[in-house]
Amino acid sequence: MNTIPPFDAALLRRYDAPGPRYTSYPTAPQFNATFGEAQFREHARRSNADPIPRQLSLYLHIPYCFSPCFYCGCNRIITRDFGRSSPYLERMLREAEEVARLFDRDREVIQLHLGGGTPNFLRPVQIADLIESLSRHFHFSRADNRDFSIELDPRLIQPGDIAAYAALGLNRASLGVQDFDPEVQRAVNRIQSVEQTLQTIEDCRAVKFRSVNVDLIYGLPKQTLEGFGNTLDVVLRAKPDRLAIYGYAHLPEIFKAQRQIVAADLPDAETKMALLGLAIEKLSAAGYRYIGMDHFALPEDDLARAQDSASLHRNFMGYTTHADCDLIGLGMSAISHIGDTFSQNARDLPSWEAALDDGRLPTWRGMELDRDDVLRSEVIQQLMCRAEIDIDSLEARFDIDFEEYFADALTRLPALVADGLAEIQPSRIVATSRGRLLLRIIAMCFDRYLTESTDSPAARPQYSRVI
Repeated sequence: MNTIPPFDAALLRRYDAPGPRYTSYPTAPQFNATFGEAQFREHARRSNADPIPRQLSLYLHIPYCFSPCFYCGCNRIITRDFGRSSPYLERMLREAEEVARLFDRDREVIQLHLGGGTPNFLRPVQIADLIESLSRHFHFSRADNRDFSIELDPRLIQPGDIAAYAALGLNRASLGVQDFDPEVQRAVNRIQSVEQTLQTIEDCRAVKFRSVNVDLIYGLPKQTLEGFGNTLDVVLRAKPDRLAIYGYAHLPEIFKAQRQIVAADLPDAETKMALLGLAIEKLSAAGYRYIGMDHFALPEDDLARAQDSASLHRNFMGYTTHADCDLIGLGMSAISHIGDTFSQNARDLPSWEAALDDGRLPTWRGMELDRDDVLRSEVIQQLMCRAEIDIDSLEARFDIDFEEYFADALTRLPALVADGLAEIQPSRIVATSRGRLLLRIIAMCFDRYLTESTDSPAARPQYSRVI
């Protein structure tokens, strides 16, 4: 996996259908309201009884944004009132204190991530209070490989902010950029200068952050090959450790903010495909490796090393190097993965607030995975992280005959094999170099919830498109 897969526009276009991103399996649409607070509490307590209890990962959802980005589908609250964050943080800490009681104190927090929204809508002093309070409720690891990260909007960064984050123990940052072209920025309501962005990257390097990630989006309104090429050139000169290159999915019927985008300004399918091809070409020339899905990293980055050692993991935060963790989500809409369960907090602010004010945990929905879910989750994890399925290990671990158990899935694979996306070998199924850009198309063959509702490996409309 040392190179970026070849770009085949015709092949990608043929498989450009909506599909899950597999940040979990089963995916969030399968969660249901029969799994609530009582089930969350029970499984949290039960997770302490493992012979070697897993380390913990904390995700904190900070929903506030200063202004709306029209392309965004995140769960966020637009406000210019910075004071609104204080009562939110007060309730989040109440939630953290109650949840922390469910987990043994000796279980270390090896990973912490502030996402959103815009986490640096909070001032450094608020983030300091938040992290310090969390450290009283949870046991923070002091290991060299701990990941404490934050998503940043460079437009809100002030001098000294990054140094303050580093002093708090944060060591990774992810920056939203999307595109530097002024026409594109106006069309999506995100005016962000090159200078602001490069200064933020420089500040992260000055305090020796372990990695910096930059997010870009192709397929935005007014986007051109020339303009996006310039954006890529600027970003690649800064040499971020990681890059995420997302394809814009225009779903105005679902995301209200996208109704502000003029559909006629969106690039046509051919141009959008060419934008992706340009990104792959430039990242390959700059020495980046393809990790999976939309993610790329320099060969010396921890993600690339984890991929080499087969320790890469995929969850709601994307790709991570910490596979054996129970994930605790705090804040509105946050998702947890405790043992063989998923659960999600109330998505809207009033419901989340009301639960905590009533002395309840804000668990809205979730599910307990059955044996089949666990097995298929492992299959899809292997595909998304290693681009292969280890048949022998699955048969030994789950006591199955792989060919018999996955007979239906194996009837769907020959078409993908014929198109050169996969190879079926006696002891493994491998995504080819051509298939690595379409990993989730292969994974969809093993998704029971999709195959129960359709005869073809195409997903339902609420999922994003492959390209």
